[in-house]
Amino acid sequence: MDLFDDLPEPTQTAGEASVQKTCPSPLEDRGAKRKREAPDDDEVVEEQKLEEKKVCKGVPILKGYVAARRGEREEMQDAHILLSDMKTCLSILPATVSRLAYFAVFDGHGGARASRFAAEHLHHTLALKFPKVETENLDKLVKKCLLDTFRQTDEDFLKKASSQKPAWKDGSTATCMLVVDDMVYVANLGDSRAVLCRMEQKMQGGDRKCVTLALSKEHNPTIYEERMRIQRAGGTVRDGRVLGVLEVSRSIGDGQYKRIGVISTPDLRRCQLTPNDRFIILGCDGLFKVFSAEEAVKYILNILQNGSVEKKEGQTEEEGHYEAACQRLANEAVRRGCADNVTVILVSVSF
Repeated sequence: MDLFDDLPEPTQTAGEASVQKTCPSPLEDRGAKRKREAPDDDEVVEEQKLEEKKVCKGVPILKGYVAARRGEREEMQDAHILLSDMKTCLSILPATVSRLAYFAVFDGHGGARASRFAAEHLHHTLALKFPKVETENLDKLVKKCLLDTFRQTDEDFLKKASSQKPAWKDGSTATCMLVVDDMVYVANLGDSRAVLCRMEQKMQGGDRKCVTLALSKEHNPTIYEERMRIQRAGGTVRDGRVLGVLEVSRSIGDGQYKRIGVISTPDLRRCQLTPNDRFIILGCDGLFKVFSAEEAVKYILNILQNGSVEKKEGQTEEEGHYEAACQRLANEAVRRGCADNVTVILVSVSF
């Protein structure tokens, strides 16, 4: 299976292998109880809701760590959010979904208002649009949910920006990772990135090797498809920028460029997590200007395997290593001369 195609329509429900098939949907449950007219309906409802929300075996444990550096910029225009448990944002989940997690980094330009708006509002819109009932087409509905969420967030920010005097001209990239049980969905706009560290199976007599997998696709005006869309809309690309100014071809905000082909439609990719996966890095372009994806992964791995760290109170040794690796990667990006803001989200994966 190609892990990185735009979500193909699945032949089975996501997470099916690890979810108990006996869990009834809320709608079926309520209908059955009305027919029985049992006196203890409320107790039955509560028991079944708890049963539906049990964490099933096989779902990975995710822990997020973040490091943010202003660098040489006068203002910190990046924003981020980490929700290891996003279920608290939803009133109801499909019976087949036992866990939701959400991590996102937003790299602002022209100001910090677009990135902060997206960090504060995008996940709430996502929660409202997330499928509420059990379905055989969960992958397809999650894809639609993400597309609709990005469009709505962009429209909401542009409406607010245009109502200001003078109008806000801020914009932001977005790299958002939604984890549904063991399936990762990455929605990306602009040049922030997401990469996965996966360890190859042990070869006979050798060590395990790490493979770096790209979970996102960059959008800049030099890419042929992006440039053609901008030119067809009446815009131009000069010096690798839209109208010689904007470095990205997709973004939230940037209202002055939306009429000339800059869009808010994200690239969507999915990947099923396995016990061979170690961690995921989400980073703004400030990180990847001075690190390749492979270099960043190897830098983190080296600290996890060989680094000596001082863990914070209440942290396990493993958590201390991940925290230190995240902070040191951001520090190293600044040390290497990155003049931009640097934000790194490191998500550990364990089964």
